[in-house]
Amino acid sequence: MEYNELGSSGVTAPNVALGVMRINTKNTKEAAAIVGTAVDHGITFFDTADCYAAGDSSERLGQALKDGDIARDRVLLQTKVGIYQHPGTGTITRYDFSSKHILEAVDGELRRLQTDHVDFLLLHRPDTLVDLPDLASAFDELERDGKVLHFGVSNVNPMQVDLLQSALSQKLEINQLQFGLGHTGMLDQEFHVNMNSAPSIDHDGGLLAYSRLHHMTIQAWSPFQFGFFDGVFLDNPKFPELNAALDAVAQHYGVSKSAVAVAWILRHPAHMQVLLGSMTPSRIADMAAGTDVHITAQEWYDLYVAAGNDLP
Repeated sequence: MEYNELGSSGVTAPNVALGVMRINTKNTKEAAAIVGTAVDHGITFFDTADCYAAGDSSERLGQALKDGDIARDRVLLQTKVGIYQHPGTGTITRYDFSSKHILEAVDGELRRLQTDHVDFLLLHRPDTLVDLPDLASAFDELERDGKVLHFGVSNVNPMQVDLLQSALSQKLEINQLQFGLGHTGMLDQEFHVNMNSAPSIDHDGGLLAYSRLHHMTIQAWSPFQFGFFDGVFLDNPKFPELNAALDAVAQHYGVSKSAVAVAWILRHPAHMQVLLGSMTPSRIADMAAGTDVHITAQEWYDLYVAAGNDLP
C-alpha cells in the first residue's frame, strides 16, 4: 500500500480507502470480515455518511471495528453530513448546513461509530441556503471539542469551495467527487480547451486544476461506475474496447482488471485517493493491489481512449 498526505492536513493516509455505504446489507460477522480484510491489505481509511441507510452503515462499521478488535488509533474515520432525510420515508428533502443540524448529525455519527472523534468531516453536497457565519460556528465548536480533526466537502465546485472557505478558519482538505474510467468529465474539458465539441463544455469549473493548485485531495467515489450509478464498466458488454485494454494491461502486470482501473486513477499526479465500495473481501483484496501497479503514461492514455474518449 502507498500513502499520500490528504490535502495539507499533515495526515498521511493510504491512497485506497473503503466506502461503507452498503455495509448495512451484511450481518455483523460479514461486516467484521470486510473491515478486517481491508485493514489486512493496508486499507485503514474508512468513509461513511449519516445518510447511508439512515445511519445503519455507520453503526455497522463501528461495530465491525469493535468486533475485529481493531484499535481506534489504527484507522482513520471519515463521515459526511448535511443531507436531511425524512425520518419516516428516508427521502431527501433538503440539504442542511445549519449549525444545529451539523452538530446533531456529528454527535449521531460519533455514537454510531463508537468513537469520540472523526478524523475528517465532509459537507455532503452543497446547501445554497447556507448561512456562512452559522456554519463557521459549528466547525469551530467541533474542532474546539475535539470531535472533528479535519474538514472537507463532497461534490462541490471550485467557486463553492471558495465561498465556504471564505468564512472558515479550518482549511477544506478534501473534495469527494465521482471519477474513474467511466466518469472522466474533469479530464475531458481539459483536453478540449478552446473547442466547440461536447467534451469542451466545462461542467465543473476546472475542478481538477483547482484541486491541484489548492492542495486539495480528490477522493474518487464509484471508480468503476459509468454514468450516475448506471452500472459498472468492468466485464460489461457495453464496453468491449475498454475491457480488452484493461485485460491487456492486467495480464502485463499480473493483476486484475479492477486493480488496473484503480492504478489508472492513482497514476494521475493529483495524488487522488480511491474510494472502493465493494463489500466482497476477495474483490477488496484484488482492487487494493492497484496501489502497487505503476502504469506508464502511454498505458494511461490508451485506457482513456479505450473508454470512449477522443484526444483532439
